[in-house]
Amino acid sequence: MGIVPLWGFQLAIAIALSIVFRLNKALVIIAANISIPPMIPLILFLSHRTGAIWMGDQAKMISFTDGITLEVVHNNFIQYVVGGTTLSILAGLGFGLVTFILLKIFRKR
Repeated sequence: MGIVPLWGFQLAIAIALSIVFRLNKALVIIAANISIPPMIPLILFLSHRTGAIWMGDQAKMISFTDGITLEVVHNNFIQYVVGGTTLSILAGLGFGLVTFILLKIFRKR
């Protein structure tokens, strides 16, 4: 949930989902805090690039030399939202699979 493009509501949604799915709330809070300041530029960049895959010919690339204005954000919003959602699903599935495999290997019987 830390990558989903719902800035400001990620943690609240993660906690609600942990209650619904009966997950460990402490682990969910730790895992949902991936969007810490040093990671935000990487998440934004990867979300935008992932959205370019879905947008095809309509994909836009951001030029940082021209600066970032509200017009640039407006023109790239859909690409970012689609990419961020896709990236969050892929990251969740990937890290969930890695965690499952590690638990199977190291779990005491």
